[in-house]
Amino acid sequence: MAALVQTLAVAEYLSFHRAARALGTSQSSVSARVKALEEELGVLLFQRNTRGVRLTEAGRSFIAQVGGALETLDRAVKTAGMVARGEHGALRIGVHGLVAGGFLDRLLNRFRRLHVGVSLHITESTARDAQIQVREDQLDVAFIACTHEIPDLRSRVIWRDRLMVAMPETNGLARQDHIEWQHLAPETFLVRESGTGPQVHDLIVLRAAGKWPVPTISRCNVGRDSLLAMIAAGQGISLFTAENLGLVPSAIVAREIADEQEAVAFSAIWSPHNQSQTLRNMLDLAGRMQRESGS
Repeated sequence: MAALVQTLAVAEYLSFHRAARALGTSQSSVSARVKALEEELGVLLFQRNTRGVRLTEAGRSFIAQVGGALETLDRAVKTAGMVARGEHGALRIGVHGLVAGGFLDRLLNRFRRLHVGVSLHITESTARDAQIQVREDQLDVAFIACTHEIPDLRSRVIWRDRLMVAMPETNGLARQDHIEWQHLAPETFLVRESGTGPQVHDLIVLRAAGKWPVPTISRCNVGRDSLLAMIAAGQGISLFTAENLGLVPSAIVAREIADEQEAVAFSAIWSPHNQSQTLRNMLDLAGRMQRESGS
């Protein structure tokens, strides 16, 4: 490699002396390396005389090809270094949904600003599907609702948010400030089939178990906006976290559930076999933001 670099310098300056000065080495060292390369190749690259040096025809051809190869190698070395530091490449992320201004939205935006060479590929799915995709190396990390202890995956709670019940303003409960789970038992819950829908369904069933009849739960294959429109139209109620309140139209009232003591946890899950530094950078940033927010 050193011989090639010095040969390129001689070709640029057409002088062993100037090439050596530019490289910060001795003229004799440059001359010896170039001569050794010529002997190895069996080709004379430079014609030497008292006025200096000039490239032979073979030398011009060699320099043209080697110069391009070294540029490619230099780019490869720099790119490899950036990848090793997590500054280049892609990160495949699973989400349950994004809320403008919410914790996950802020995390992704801040990561983009800090790591401009990394492209983020976002996939929305249920928690179950996200776990499968992480196991099959289709996702690097997934952010899902609730705390998860999964034997073959790593998990960490990243942020928490308060649980709210959303209902049409015409619902009698909308006029109450104090609402408990038992007050919701006669209601019809609308639950999405995608996103956090399956977990919302399980939470409703869990809270009712052994205490009062399980409420009617209607599963809907719709997006979040359509679900809100259905609630506003009086078709039922549903559960959201507080960061979703900015999405709630004026025809919907949101109330805290008094006997829901703990905020909902949201976790990152990833494979212990994934050694990506880019993933580590994302998890480190999430941890810093969690500490900053005190969640």
